[in-house]
Parts: sequence; C-alpha cells; structure tokens
Amino acid sequence: MLIGEQPGDYEDVAGKPFVGPAGKIMDRALEEAGIDRKHVYVTNAVKHFKWEPRGKRRIHQKPNSREIAACRPWLEAELRLVKPKLVVCLGATAGQTVFGPTFRVTRERGKVLSSKLAPKVVATVHPSSLLRQPDEESREREYASFVRDLRVALKAAGDE
Repeated sequence: MLIGEQPGDYEDVAGKPFVGPAGKIMDRALEEAGIDRKHVYVTNAVKHFKWEPRGKRRIHQKPNSREIAACRPWLEAELRLVKPKLVVCLGATAGQTVFGPTFRVTRERGKVLSSKLAPKVVATVHPSSLLRQPDEESREREYASFVRDLRVALKAAGDE
C-alpha cells in the first residue's frame, strides 16, 4: 500500500490518486524497482484537495493537523480492508499520519519500521519533491534514492 499526502489538481479532477506529473514519476520508479502498480493499493492520508487560486490555476496547500486527523478514520478503514504486507509513506504528511507529528522522512527514509497502523512501513520522499529539485543532477540523484527506497519496500514486503 502506498500512502501519499493528498490529491493534487490532476487527481482531484480525475478522481484517482497519482495520475498527474508526480504519478508519472512514481509509475516509472515503481517499474524500475520491480513493483507492478496493478498489485499496489494507492491512497492518500488526506482525502480532499486543499488549494488556493492563483490566476486560473489551483495551487496545492499543505494540509494541517486537523485535516489529517479528520481523514484518519478513512485511512484506518482502508488499512483494515486491504491488509497490506507493507505500507510505503510518500512524504512528510503520510509519514506523520502513520507515526505522529515528530516523524521526519529525512531521518527515517529507506528503513523498515513498524507502527500501530502497520507492522512494516517504509518512508520515502513524495514523488512531487523530485519535480522541485533545482537541477538535473539533483533530480537524477534523488530519483535514484527514491527507486532504492522502493526496492527496500519490495524486499521487506516479500520477507515474511
């Protein structure tokens, strides 16, 4: 199971998670890591798209703790129904939803952890962070780290 932050503009319009630019990066990284997206349940910690208008565009805004808490029962229900072998938290919001507000992806990424919500959890960056890298070299480096984290998750999901 992959957990992201919240739907983005593309996802809000399509009604499906990770179908925009970040989703395309995630799909490529999943394939490179040897993970078939058809066998992965993909969701978000927050179920609504929080945004502010900027011209004709809808610009993403980070959800606050009240919004995360309000959506947590839906995430818990998804976890109960899906019963995933492993959860991958994509980004800080997903990580903090699973582990609490002091969780930092930068300290824990790529490690197999456990939480009250799931026995095996791997945290990594949100694929949208790869789009915000300042140059091609850092984009490639961060993408390679993202794929490496997904490979850790795949291996951990297979280890019973």
